[in-house]
Amino acid sequence: MRLQTLFEARWVLLFFALLTVAGAAFSAWLWWFFFLLFLFTVAFFRDPERMAPPDSNLIVAPADGTVMDIVELDESQVLKTRSRRVGIFLSIFDVHTNRAPISGRIIYRQHREGLCLDARRADCSEKNESMTWAFENPRVTIVVRQITGAIARRIVAWAQIGDELKKGERFGMIRFGSRTELYLPLNAEVLVKTGDHVLGGSTIMARLPD
Repeated sequence: MRLQTLFEARWVLLFFALLTVAGAAFSAWLWWFFFLLFLFTVAFFRDPERMAPPDSNLIVAPADGTVMDIVELDESQVLKTRSRRVGIFLSIFDVHTNRAPISGRIIYRQHREGLCLDARRADCSEKNESMTWAFENPRVTIVVRQITGAIARRIVAWAQIGDELKKGERFGMIRFGSRTELYLPLNAEVLVKTGDHVLGGSTIMARLPD
């Protein structure tokens, strides 16, 4: 387990640990129930190492999850141009660490208050609480948006504006079910399709032209 990620679960783990101890005084079934919840929380905050492809033309997934939609639209917050958005839904069984899709410098980070609608809803991108990031290198600027869901209620940021990250390096996480969006330039070749399950930091999402 990676300690920085597990640290985000400290209060939840303590809560379930206390319930496990208390449950043992009443029933073996209660002890097992709360102990399993404790183990599930540990599993949820797992954070495996990933190997990102070195090719600078390749853009990797910013999160684990299922590709829900691939649409063309205007990205008005950072790029202010037409882009292709790939929406990734993170279930409670996916790793929830977010990773840099390219190597580059963080030039933008903005938190937005909002609702906590189901992250599978089409309108959650505009209505839910979110954190928008932009990663820039000499080749391209890529936007990533972390979006809360009905269960996820906290977006965690580990990186700051000005930080230089390598492709696949962690910059934050969303606690429990949520959505992460990747905004690609229109000249990038998308290499995933709706329904694909991707792994943050290693699955190739798109290829930039030479």
